[in-house]
Amino acid sequence: MVRITPAGLSSLATPPSWPEESDITMSVSRSNSADPAPSSDAAAASTDVFDDGVEHEQVVFAQDPASGLRAIIAIHSTALGPALGGTRFYPYTSTGDALRDVLALSRGMTYKAAVAGLDLGGGKAVIIGDPALDKSEALLRAYGRFVESLAGRYFTACDVGTFSPDMDLIGRETRYVTGRTEAVGGAGDSSVLTAYGVFCGMRAAAEHAWGDADPAAVLQGRTVGVAGVGKVGRHLVGHLTEAGADVVVTDVAQGAVDRVRDEYPHVRVVGSTDELVASALDVYAPCALGNALTDQVVETLSARVVCGAANNQLAHDGVEKLLGEAGIVYAPDFVVNAGGLIQVDDEREGAHGFDFARAEARTARIYDTTRVVLERAVSDDVPTAVAADRLAEQRMRDVGRLRGIWLA
Repeated sequence: MVRITPAGLSSLATPPSWPEESDITMSVSRSNSADPAPSSDAAAASTDVFDDGVEHEQVVFAQDPASGLRAIIAIHSTALGPALGGTRFYPYTSTGDALRDVLALSRGMTYKAAVAGLDLGGGKAVIIGDPALDKSEALLRAYGRFVESLAGRYFTACDVGTFSPDMDLIGRETRYVTGRTEAVGGAGDSSVLTAYGVFCGMRAAAEHAWGDADPAAVLQGRTVGVAGVGKVGRHLVGHLTEAGADVVVTDVAQGAVDRVRDEYPHVRVVGSTDELVASALDVYAPCALGNALTDQVVETLSARVVCGAANNQLAHDGVEKLLGEAGIVYAPDFVVNAGGLIQVDDEREGAHGFDFARAEARTARIYDTTRVVLERAVSDDVPTAVAADRLAEQRMRDVGRLRGIWLA
């Protein structure tokens, strides 16, 4: 395993042969012919760790040829505490794509933890592969040993492609794992409170958009489009139907659509995200992968509110300004989707184990935080995403500096 870190720390293990400088922009060195072959578009996807990860404290490349493990762990910041973030298991087309994703996701976790008021830093991990084909006990346990080698600088949890039983297997090799099953004392599926937090944030954003609405019924009769009804989106649909919303969904996985239809027969289904975006909506909830909000999407949307569970929804800098100019109230993703992080952090720090009621009460505060962000955006005359960034950065400065006070 090669560890590349701007802080200049040494590698956890010396690679068989150190790559040439130009190769460091690609991946780890390979120890034998059993290693996976590089992607055919590797050269085009070349990424310089130090340039792209300039804000990051540490980036770890881990591989175990026998199990097929190829993973990247990125620690963005530990200013407020140990980095915590889920492990995404996804079939990236290149190492460069995986690296770019983990760098962006880990940065988002830093801001998410800061805005949520948690004593945590930001980290994330990706495992390159198809979870339906490549996931195995050996691979997950090998990954767990790499997490353990970081000695608590990074705690892992569930994300796209990983589930609580996977965390149980990872936990057989490391102490630094959360989101385990309830059977072993864990918090279970963190998507439950992720969805609840998004729902709380959506209520706040809807009140901001329709100021004269009854807070208890602000979503009643509103048309809400949910793009992605997997782990989080399905739970969000449940909250929305209970609130009296008219829900329209789409998902690339027919099985996910069928499950939602079975549970909520009155939910309408459209064939694609493009079709959903072009529909008459009051609220748009991106709940799949990132980069959901592009210039074209903003131009097409009829929704007055955007609030969803997906990470890194803004496709590029400047989209947040376009949303504001279009009169769309954007609830920043890392503000409203922090419920899962709050849930697994309760498991991590709970002296007497995980307490769902306590974690749910903390998650409910996302409503208040969202209101603060939206009000600050108005008072500072900036996009809501900028207001959220400022709130997070202020806490990192004010609280993070306290770690410079030596305690004997």
